[in-house]
This record gives sequence, C-alpha cells and structure tokens, in this order.
Amino acid sequence: MADREGKSSIRPGSEDSDGIGQRDPPTPPSTTDGHPDPSAEAPPTPVLGAGRDSSLALEEEDTDSMDGSGRYSLTEEGERESEGVRGGEREGRKRRREQDRPAHGSSSSDEDEDQDEEEEEEEEEDEQAMEAWLGAELQELGGPAWRAVPSLRAREIGRGAQFVKRVCGARGLVQRLELQARLERHTGCVNTLHFNPSGTRLASGSDDLRVVIWDWARRRATLEFHSGHKSNVFQAKFLPHSGDSTLAMCARDGQIRVAELSATQRCKNTKRVAQHKGAAHKLALEPDSPCSFLSAGEDAVVFGIDLRLDRPATKLVVVKEGEKKVGLYTIFVNPANTHHFAVGGRDQYVRVYDQRKISENDNNGVLKKFCPSHLLSSESKTNITCLVYSHDGTELLASYNDEDIYLFNSQHSDGADYCRRYKGHRNNATVKGVNFFGPCSEFVVSGSDCGHIYLWDKNSAHIVQYMEGDKGGVVNCLEPHPHLPGLATSGLDHDVKLWAPTAETPTALKGLKEVMKKNKRERDEDSMRHGDQYDTQLLWFLMRHMRHRRIQRSRRGEAGGDGDTDESWSSADSSDEEDAGADHVQCMSS
Repeated sequence: MADREGKSSIRPGSEDSDGIGQRDPPTPPSTTDGHPDPSAEAPPTPVLGAGRDSSLALEEEDTDSMDGSGRYSLTEEGERESEGVRGGEREGRKRRREQDRPAHGSSSSDEDEDQDEEEEEEEEEDEQAMEAWLGAELQELGGPAWRAVPSLRAREIGRGAQFVKRVCGARGLVQRLELQARLERHTGCVNTLHFNPSGTRLASGSDDLRVVIWDWARRRATLEFHSGHKSNVFQAKFLPHSGDSTLAMCARDGQIRVAELSATQRCKNTKRVAQHKGAAHKLALEPDSPCSFLSAGEDAVVFGIDLRLDRPATKLVVVKEGEKKVGLYTIFVNPANTHHFAVGGRDQYVRVYDQRKISENDNNGVLKKFCPSHLLSSESKTNITCLVYSHDGTELLASYNDEDIYLFNSQHSDGADYCRRYKGHRNNATVKGVNFFGPCSEFVVSGSDCGHIYLWDKNSAHIVQYMEGDKGGVVNCLEPHPHLPGLATSGLDHDVKLWAPTAETPTALKGLKEVMKKNKRERDEDSMRHGDQYDTQLLWFLMRHMRHRRIQRSRRGEAGGDGDTDESWSSADSSDEEDAGADHVQCMSS
C-alpha cells in the first residue's frame, strides 16, 4: 500500500512487518569447481549476550508491548498468496484469450499478440492506480500508546488511575479481537444491538418483530417479547437511568414504541408514542435523560419525544434542501451538548441542529452542514446511512452509501471539509452502521457487504483489525461494550456475535489487500451502471421476501405478546398513516 509520496508502506520482512525481517545467510566464497574455498575467512558467529542495549530494547518491546504488528502491513505469507492469486488470474485470462483466438495467418497472430500486450499494460496501470488509491490520505501509524508491563507496575504502586481506560483503547487488544460466542434466538436478520448503561444486558431486535434481552456473559436470553411493530424492528434501546425498565423502539412501519419491562423478566406492555409517514430507522438518546429521546424517519421529520407528557411527540423539524424534503436514515445527539443533534439521509450532507434555535426561516433551521468537498457536485446519488458523535462530541463520523467513511470536526464552521477518510469496506446492499470503538474513540469500526468487520486507527486511517463477520455476507450493526474492550455485531445472519481480545497473537491481516481491491472494483463497476441501484434493491428484496414471508405471515396471526397493546400516545403532529407492507425487509437499501 502506498503512502502520500507513493512509497510502499507494505514491506514484508522489514521492521514494520509482522515478521522479524530475517535475511538469507551469506554464501561463502567458492572456487572455480564450485567447492567452498577453505582459505576464505568464515563469517563471524554471533555471540549471545553481545550488544546489551539492543537486547534490553528487544526484551522491553517483547514484554511490555501488546501491540503486535505495530505497523499497517501484511505478512509475507499473505503477500505471497496475493501475488499468487493475481498471477493465477493473469494466466487464466491469457489462456482464455488464446482459446478464443481464431486460427488466422501470421499477421492476425501478431495483431492478437499486440492486443494481449495492450491488455496486460492496462491491467498493470489499473493495478498501480488501485495501489495509489489504497495508500492515499494515510497518516503515519505511531507506536503503541500503551504497554502492558509498565502499566501493571504503575497500578501496583497506586498510579494506575487510568489503567482500565487505557487498556480498553489499546491497539494491541484490538488486534487480538476474535469471536467468542453466538447468541441464537431470532428467526430473522438482526437489525439492532444495544448494551444497557452498565453493560450487563444486551438488547437485540430483528425482522421477526421480536426483541430479546440477553445476559450476554452467560450466553442466555433473559426476556423475549413481541415488539408490537408490524414490520422490521430497526432499533431497540435502553433509556438511561431507567433501571433497564424502559426500552424505546422504532421500525419500518414508522411507529415509535416504548416497552415497559418488569423486574420479573417480563414485558408489561408496549405503547406507540409517535408515528412517522415512512420507515423510522434510528433513535437518538439523551445521555442523562430517562424520559426524552429523538426519532428520525424517511418522511424527513424529527420528533422530540418526552414520556412525561400526555402527548409525548413534538415535531422539531422537517429536514429540507431548498424546498425538497430529505428522507432520514440516522440521527445522533451530541453527548457534550445535548441541545445539538445531527442527522443524515438521502443526500450527501451531514446537518447539525440546535433544538433551541430551529427556525424554518433561517436556513431551514440548520445550524451547520458538512460534506466531503468531492461529493458536493457528485452526480451519483450518495446517501448517508449512519452517523455518530465521538465520546466528547468534538467529532462526527459519517458512513456514505457505496462510498467511504468520513470524519468531521463538529466544532468547525459551516461547510468545512472532512478531516479523515476510511477506505476498504463496501456499503451498498443494506443500511450500514458505523461506530467509534474505545473509551476515547480511538478506533473506527464498520461492517461491510463482503461480510467482514473493519477497524481503522482513527488518527492514521490504517486498518488495524479485519475479521470475518457474517456468513450471510453483510454486517450491519456494531455495538461496542460501554466499559470493556469487547464488541457485539449482527447482520444478515440470524444470530448475534460477541468478540473479545483473547487471541494469542495479533491479527495477520491475511488477504486484506485483495478484499479491499475487490470491494473497490465492484464499487467502481456499480457506479458506471446507473440503473443498477433499482436492480440491487429488487434482488435483496426478493431474496429476503422469499426467505421470511412464511415467518411473517405466521407472526401476523399471533397475539401481540405479554401485555402488548395498540394504545397510542401519538400527538396531533404524528401521522396515522402506517407504512404498508409487513413484507418489507431491512436487508434492502431503503
């Protein structure tokens, strides 16, 4: 992978690779008959213990650091495998051309050879362009910020006040993440995951219209209930400071519902508190409020919901670009200033609002907008599928549909460009999530259409971890644990996967480079076919429709579940129109 100057940052066998960088032993001089020259001086034999400073430095690195690779690099084995794959592909293309070549005279044969050479040159140019793209906009990946032995010694003598915080944000642990368990209970795609504030429980929601509360440490479900929704559940979140007794939910049917849970592990009831005219994909919690949250829908409406009121839902804003409404896929409240919230949806802009200053007469109520400069005049229909604030509210992370992930400084002025760009994944087939990982938002984590999970170092934009997520092919949801260096993920598979840093050795990033290139090529090919968006959506719809139609029909005939009710708290601002079609699926791009 090339850096900004075009120099290769992947050096198998060098100091930056996972290997130690061994070299072949020197060959002794030989005589003319090929036998070693006995008069030649033998190479010096290394003496154990020589070079005390260097050995101490090596010991310090081996014992104190849990950062494994230290640099963004592939192993020699992975690099050789990649070269073998590319060589095999070239040979296969050459054989196919020779088989398809008609039998003509020598002049025709010369023309075919010239054509083959031109095609090979084009392939080499494409390969060089791909290498340049992968290496562009990367910063230097620094050394490990946390070392195990010094930190443990400091904690022993009472200087480890930040020990847990630093451990959870250590790159060495991220590089050791591996699959721990699968939680199986749902019969449809799992579209939402959320830990309670203490991290002891995990809520999951699915296309099967049910919500499950997990005791994830014991790998068992403590509560399962019907959500009350009529179509795919997109989010289910514990309200903070509610004693884990209140769960807010939204779904494709546009309803915003609240479930009241009892201490005896049962759902007392679910009630509708707002109604969007289109699907509602995301909810935004206020960090310290047990009764207030926001919702966003494809009808471009943002509702403020206060459960203390008789009519909880209040329309805060209708998001527009000029006079055109912008359907919304995502919303997030700034944790450092809860009056501010950001939304994203069916255009390229991240919009930030201040609840105290929303006025349709003043820039449609928008406080500021962000967008990558190269997407401002883009002809492609770029959408924002997910955005999140960092832990301190100073940064905004946005994932673009079939584009890259971009980091913005939320404190910058209106119209500021992005600060970092994260590449390599694919976000096309579904409404993909994105998140920060680490107590101080040290890493960026996203799923991909290729079925893998990617973790980037936030500051350098290097990929530091890469794991196979879903066999179904797409990872949508990524939920970091609030206090531990763990992660829960879900996607097209019907289970929830738990990840923890228990691997003995850091990741080797084997095959990563080729997967990144494959994702980029597929993205470029799709962008050249403007009519493919509808075809892709139709394909996903048909696949999921055939798979779940029988399940959804059976759900319609069921009772609503324990204490479920259709009682509505919807306000006059809420629409009574419900999004028709329980057969809609989350697995299709909206």
